Amino acid sequence: MLAVNAAVMVGVLVYKITLPPYVPYLHLLVDYHFGFSKRALIGAIVALFTDKVPVWLVFAIGGAAWLVTAALFVRLFRQTFGFSNEHLPLFVLMVGSPFFLKNFLFSLGHFDIYGCAAAIVLLLVPARSIAFVIGAALASMVLILIHHIHFLMYVPTIVVIVVLRHYLVQGVTPRNALAGVVAMLAVGALFLATQFWGTLTVSPAEFVARAQGRVADPSNENMLRHIYAFAYIWYQPLSQEVRDTWARMPSNLLGVPVYALLIWFHAPLWRYFRESVCALASDIHRRLIVAAIVFVSAAYFVMFAMIFDYARWVSNWIVCLFLILHAIRTLPASKQVPLVSPDDRKSIIHGWLVTAIPRVGIIRPF
Repeated sequence: MLAVNAAVMVGVLVYKITLPPYVPYLHLLVDYHFGFSKRALIGAIVALFTDKVPVWLVFAIGGAAWLVTAALFVRLFRQTFGFSNEHLPLFVLMVGSPFFLKNFLFSLGHFDIYGCAAAIVLLLVPARSIAFVIGAALASMVLILIHHIHFLMYVPTIVVIVVLRHYLVQGVTPRNALAGVVAMLAVGALFLATQFWGTLTVSPAEFVARAQGRVADPSNENMLRHIYAFAYIWYQPLSQEVRDTWARMPSNLLGVPVYALLIWFHAPLWRYFRESVCALASDIHRRLIVAAIVFVSAAYFVMFAMIFDYARWVSNWIVCLFLILHAIRTLPASKQVPLVSPDDRKSIIHGWLVTAIPRVGIIRPF
């Protein structure tokens, strides 16, 4: 299954490279030339090194982020579970999931993967000191500067990781409680500033001219035309995004059965998740985990109501659950959790189903 998953990932990457990266490319063209702007941090970093942005840079930066994230996850799985034969079925269900690395390949150039990578790092590094809380806040702020949607997409999961790995272990003291409150206020203030004051004040024509001037291949008329077509992203108010989302809601809801089926393909993993929660030694910990899942899920429901990239949101929601499972396994348990059996016929079927699905998508399934 791992070999087939690797082949599928190569296929997804080859297919992705054949597609023109209109929006991801435009993200690399936008910087802070006209002042503070949302979705501009990566483009501003690129602008420090080059005035002209080649299209291949989308795949180079996105590919590097994917490789780093994949390596971090392998390291995390080894730290949490190990790579014994008994744990390989669980590894296949995660690393081969169409919601996870495969879909990050298909959405190469989009910024979702940075939130995932930051959360994995926070699961790997020591969490004993208050520096962990401060580091998590700084990582969250960087993510918001990359794309403010991270405030709903991965920051809630980062909050859960901080609570489970630091506050549950170290306890709540006046010092770390103050740090947590200040961190949340700072992250929230930055999100509000980005969301409501990150809109460009220059005219769309001036913005487009600046972006098109950074294109490395000005003869690519198709790319220049799409830069003009997608420039509205930096001017569209939140109210218009919500209206667009609800206008697409009937077609988006048609994909719900597909998402449900894909989630069911991971049934052995969800059983292990449930048993891991039930095996926790503390009833308070069990209740906190349930509250954490509701908290993270609620943030995604808000995204569902605001922005129509449902395939991306569902995929990242499932990835967040994967990461929460790793956080759960760091808590004291009262009993051994039965692993996914490599000899169970149903588990093998589910493993092959997960393996066979190449990706989920960005807006609609497949």
